[in-house]
Amino acid sequence: MKRLVTVVTGASRGIGAATCLRLAADGHDVVVGYVRHPGAAEEVVDGVRNAGARGLAVRADTAVEEDVERLFETAERELGPVTGLVNNAGGSGPLGRLADTDTAHLRRVVDVNLLGTLLCSRRAAQLMAPRGSGVIVNVSSAAATLGSPGEYVHYAATKAALDALTLGLAKELGPDGIRVNAVAPGVIDTGMHAATGDPDRARRAAGTIPLRRPGRADEIAAAIAWLMSPDASYTTGAVLRVSGGR
Repeated sequence: MKRLVTVVTGASRGIGAATCLRLAADGHDVVVGYVRHPGAAEEVVDGVRNAGARGLAVRADTAVEEDVERLFETAERELGPVTGLVNNAGGSGPLGRLADTDTAHLRRVVDVNLLGTLLCSRRAAQLMAPRGSGVIVNVSSAAATLGSPGEYVHYAATKAALDALTLGLAKELGPDGIRVNAVAPGVIDTGMHAATGDPDRARRAAGTIPLRRPGRADEIAAAIAWLMSPDASYTTGAVLRVSGGR
């Protein structure tokens, strides 16, 4: 029986880590892609193995073409043909108005959130298309349709681009047997908020969310796992909003 081998980027913490553990429980062997925090990445690998799957941590900056090539090369050499990709790597930089955001932060957000997803998706397509099957799930954001004024409109813009990429690539790769979808999380209680300089953001946002609470990383992982599963075999080009109603 062919093993499922899924590459997850930005997988050492938060949504990425939760996704690795959920996919491992569902029978996927998992490549844990990360840039920083090697210790955390290895802890995720341990969790993957404890779930009965094979796991491997690979350091790769998805905005760097050579790193992306090495990520997939290592995955195929160590675990076998890649059958799935979760484009989770991303960032927003510090919270603030666009007028106050420096160019280096803007460039990094575009490079990781958009260029990195394009590079990983291109490599996955090159490998999957000749085999006639594969699944790609992009991690977008509810920010894509909300705009995130005063917080990170540049981040929202990159996530809107991911939604367009999801639709276009689904149509392009559908004839090759490859499904492409996205999950658009709302406010999720992860370390991302501390990284932006506002660790209490998720808690404060609860009052603006119809379900009156921020989401959990495992709830997003469950949506990703469904899109990657045979239960979603006729689903492609979809952006699944998991945002508590926001």
